[in-house]
Amino acid sequence: MKCLRCPKQATYHITEVLPEDRFEEVHLCEDCAKRYLEGPPKKPASGLDDAAEPAEEVFAGPTCEACGLSYLEFRNHGRFGCAHDYEAFKGELLPLLESIHGDVRHVGKAPRRLPRSQGEQVELAALRRRLQQLVTEENYEEAARVRDRIKELEND
Repeated sequence: MKCLRCPKQATYHITEVLPEDRFEEVHLCEDCAKRYLEGPPKKPASGLDDAAEPAEEVFAGPTCEACGLSYLEFRNHGRFGCAHDYEAFKGELLPLLESIHGDVRHVGKAPRRLPRSQGEQVELAALRRRLQQLVTEENYEEAARVRDRIKELEND
């Protein structure tokens, strides 16, 4: 599990007991845990009686504007609140996915039929670009051959 504050591995798992029988887990690396346990940073005296921010807001991370779910709540429960969370937490999810899967995009196996149809789609797109290029160059004989190949692929 990664630290909530930096990309290092979390080695401290702190459970905060909050009012109303609520609990919040905070996962931190050693350096961030030291800063966390020292307390919130001291604010300069402004003459106003400002209350210190609760620790849960400091480490909560971004919050989804649509459903109000914070990244910390997602990490604790393992579930999103709505479809907009993927975009709201994108910056935090990409490193998480990379640490879990080793990459942020699929590079594994695909169904056996898919490569054929996917390959045909790629070939069709390339042939259509080639056809446009040949017509622009006024190479009509080669363009006719490419057109016939496109028709073959489309009829299959």
